[in-house]
Amino acid sequence: MSRPLSLPRIRAPRAAKPGEIVEIRTLIEHPMETGLRSEAGKLVARDMLTRMIVRANGETLIDAEFRNGTSANPYHVFFMRIEATTELEIVWTDDVGRSVKGNARILV
Repeated sequence: MSRPLSLPRIRAPRAAKPGEIVEIRTLIEHPMETGLRSEAGKLVARDMLTRMIVRANGETLIDAEFRNGTSANPYHVFFMRIEATTELEIVWTDDVGRSVKGNARILV
């Protein structure tokens, strides 16, 4: 039986001025097993995050697809311009379709 996805961490400023460019950091703890590694003579089962979608006020900003080269505990940093109060939502999905969502709000 597979374990549940961990809760993601999102670091975003609580407030910004209109037009300001802000840094968003996100981290999710995940082993990212490719299914190619062996341990004690047996292959370790594949367990990969396959996608990360970033939405701001419902509009998709980033739709990233992960491959075998993605490291364990993926950490991403991106920048965005804030024009109005923004509801940020980041969704990670794994191989079997499980997903976990993280949210942040930036006030203007």
